[in-house]
Amino acid sequence: MKLRHRPRRLRKSNAIRNLSHETTLTADRFVWPVFITEGRNQRVAISAMPGVFRLSIDELLKDLKIASELGVQSVALFPHIEENLKDSMASESKNEEGLLQRAVRAIKKSLPDFCVITDVAMDPYSSDGHDGIVHEGQILNDETLVVLADMAISQARAGADFVAPSDMMDGRVGYIRARLDEAGFANVGIISYTAKYASAFYGPFREALDSAPKFGDKKTYQMDPRNQKEALRETRLDISEGADVVMVKPALAYLDVIARVKDHSTVPVAAYNVSGEYAMVKLAAKSGSLDEKKAVLEVLTAIHRAGADMIFTYHALEAARWLKG
Repeated sequence: MKLRHRPRRLRKSNAIRNLSHETTLTADRFVWPVFITEGRNQRVAISAMPGVFRLSIDELLKDLKIASELGVQSVALFPHIEENLKDSMASESKNEEGLLQRAVRAIKKSLPDFCVITDVAMDPYSSDGHDGIVHEGQILNDETLVVLADMAISQARAGADFVAPSDMMDGRVGYIRARLDEAGFANVGIISYTAKYASAFYGPFREALDSAPKFGDKKTYQMDPRNQKEALRETRLDISEGADVVMVKPALAYLDVIARVKDHSTVPVAAYNVSGEYAMVKLAAKSGSLDEKKAVLEVLTAIHRAGADMIFTYHALEAARWLKG
């Protein structure tokens, strides 16, 4: 048969496939999300997320040294806050001696070149479990921005490289940027959770932090999974307000959104391979339904191929080992 075009010519050997491949997944693209807790020698298993733990600061530092050796250079911290420290205004979030602030300082002392990303949202600290101030069953937008900015400044003072507002309040990127600059933290970046959807895939994360909302849901501020163009509007707004990186969350179920945001963004794009997506692969691998290594690397490659410049993933360390090895 006379065929002018034979795409299989570029697939016929491993060497040729490596010459012509379009996407290269590397460990320095990964951000490792870690749950931290009080105490020492603490490594508390999270039942809904096999292989994931709440780590005390001393254990965190041990694991970050391993991460660094594997080529993972960035961590995102999420604190597990004791119930007695929570209130309706998330007051603990700006405690200079709080768990998160101490963890950031410890990392910067032990591993000064490691990139530290901190979460800016009220829910881990809130007695209501919501990302904003609650008044008569409503989530207040503008009043919440003050709390978020105070939190971000405290995190910046501790040494965070990036603060990452995940709350989805309107106008928070611009407000936080202005407050950071006024406080002398012009070099602290903002990774904005720009298109954070009201997703069913967050369940294990909320178990890990005991941060589920005490009433209702988050649909009045997190995005509707049925919408795509809305993500582009949020992208334009966040970039105009000063975001250094924009994020799509979740990742695997929103590859189309990642691709469109990438096409419209003038700043790097992040994607969060969330807890439910992680748990699905882990549980399927445990049952023998799929090859874990192949599945994880395929998922992460797909997220990168869709347009994510950086990937927040609980698979970071194991994937880095596989890539190295």
